[in-house]
This record gives sequence, structure tokens and C-alpha cells, in this order.
Amino acid sequence: MAGRDDLIDSYLLALERELSALETPRAADTLYLGGGTPTHPAPAQMASMLNLVRRWFELTEGCEFTIEANPIDMTDAKIAILADTGVNRVSLGVQSFDPDVLRMLERDHTPEDIDQVVPQLRRRIANVSLDLIFGVPGQSLASWRATLQHAIERQPLHISTYGLTYEKGTAFWTRRAKSLLRPADEDLEREMYAAAMDDLASAGFEQYELSNFARPGFASRHNQAYWSGRSYFGFGPGAARYIAGRRETNHRSVTTWIHRVLAGESPVGFAEELSPEDRAREAIVIGLRQYSGVNRGEFQARSGFDLDSLARPIITKHVSAGLLEDDGRRIRLTREGRFVADTVMVDFL
Repeated sequence: MAGRDDLIDSYLLALERELSALETPRAADTLYLGGGTPTHPAPAQMASMLNLVRRWFELTEGCEFTIEANPIDMTDAKIAILADTGVNRVSLGVQSFDPDVLRMLERDHTPEDIDQVVPQLRRRIANVSLDLIFGVPGQSLASWRATLQHAIERQPLHISTYGLTYEKGTAFWTRRAKSLLRPADEDLEREMYAAAMDDLASAGFEQYELSNFARPGFASRHNQAYWSGRSYFGFGPGAARYIAGRRETNHRSVTTWIHRVLAGESPVGFAEELSPEDRAREAIVIGLRQYSGVNRGEFQARSGFDLDSLARPIITKHVSAGLLEDDGRRIRLTREGRFVADTVMVDFL
């Protein structure tokens, strides 16, 4: 919530109250702090947040502990706090190495800041991921490919590439509605996505999910837990959790979430219980996000449903269209299918 640093202490108090609902500390195979910008608070406040999380989640051996970070926040003092409290993976919101694109995105850092921060981070936390955005108004294919090359040269272990989306209620949504900016052409976005797949593969990155590329052995374990349909907790405004087939999402308003939690009320703004078949169909959708696709044996063992009994006509339709491939053991998106993934996946719901 931009411009409301006065709420940080209340936020931390509410977070402590919500976490206490766990009653006892839980073992965690992965921990992830973000979105928003958890590195924004002052060092003492950030340390309080991290220590609070560590109090309620005991890190298993080899736990992946990720935090999203804004490059401009990464001072030596904050990096030391992160490393000393067990953070071993940082997802850095780089977005672009083009100054004009960064200005369009209203980011508060420069390419020079990124060049300084990445090696500074790696001295204490080796596993650094860079988040990049394409399809920004005014961004050219050449600019995007230059950003990809700059990112590769910084030698991260992971790179995420996201097409710019326009969320209702944001400044970008309003500016587009008023024709103050023009979204990127769909054909250009397609070329940009193709460039990411080609350039990152050539540099030795493996695409393991629609938007994510990693050096061998460094795929995000936390994200893979989502895409494998595993249960997960979530705390904070807008946080989602999925436990035993029940999905809950907290109120997205920071002030509403704080008020409800501190008043002893439920912070949940939305909840639904999925039927076994709905859970199985959702597992197909999220499984298809992964490059490895959906394995028939694993799917049946986890969901109790036979993949072909549930979705054979849909599979056949998209295989015939060249959007899915089926080797008898698993189904997965083809390269062409990745460009229209949402269209393919929605058919399975």
C-alpha cells in the first residue's frame, strides 16, 4: 500500500496475531515473502517481520526461503538481516535494464542500481532470481532482447519473464482507459515471449514453467509446490491458502485486513470448497503450466481420477491442433501451445 508507512507497525502486529492462529510452530519446506515489497520497511521493522515468521515456521533441512526485493532497498544492512535470518533466495524486481521502460513502469531504480546490487547480494545470498517484464507500452523487441542479454550477463540462477498485465484499480488501468497509453501489440508480445524462450535456452536456462527459467537444479521449489497441487498456508492481506481442498483468500484491503485481525474477526474475504472432480480438473490446469506437463500415473495417484476418462476429448482436440503433445505417459503444452496456454487450459475446467 504505497505511501502508508504509518501502517507498518499495525501490519506487523496483525501479522503476529494471524500467525498465532497456528497455535504451534510448523515445519516448512519452503517459505516465500511477497508480493508487495517486504524489503521496504526500515531495517528494524524488516528484522521483526523475519523473526516473527521464523518463530512460527521451523525451516526443514534444505528449506528454500525466498523474499521478493526491490533493488533500491538492498543496502548492506538489509542484506545482512536477510542472510542472518535464514533467507537463502532473493527474487529481485529488476523489470528491465532499459531506463525508458523503467520510467514507464514508474520504478524507482536505474540499470546502474541493478549492476551494483546483484554482486552485493551474491556475497551473502548466492541464489538470486531476476524478474523481468515485457509488453510494456513503447518497448521494442530490440529493447527486450537487450534486457534479456543484460540479465543473462548478471549470472542469476533464475529468471522470470512476465507479460505486463493491467489490473483494475491501478494507475496503468486508468491510463489505458483514458487512452493515455497504448498496450503492446499482441504480435509483438508473442515475439517477445518467443525471444525469452530462445535467448534464455541458448544461455543454458531451462524453461520449467510458462514464465520461469532456471539454471539446472535451481527451479523455484515454492512455485513448484503450487503447480503440483500441494497444500500451502498464506498470511497477510490478499494472501491465499489451500488446505485439504479448501481455498481461502484474505481481504485484499490492507486496512480491512488489519482491522479484522486486530478485532479478533476472520480475515477471510473469499472461500470455496472444491469437489474431488473440480480439484482434479484444477490439477490438470496448474500442471500444464509446467514444462513437464501432467503425468498420467502421478495424476491418478494424487487425484483418484483417470486423466483420459476425465478429459480425453479435450486432449484429442488440442493434440490435433498442435497445442498439446501426448506421448502416452504424459500430456504437455507444445511450444505453440505455450503462446495460447490460457485458451488451452480453460477447456479442462
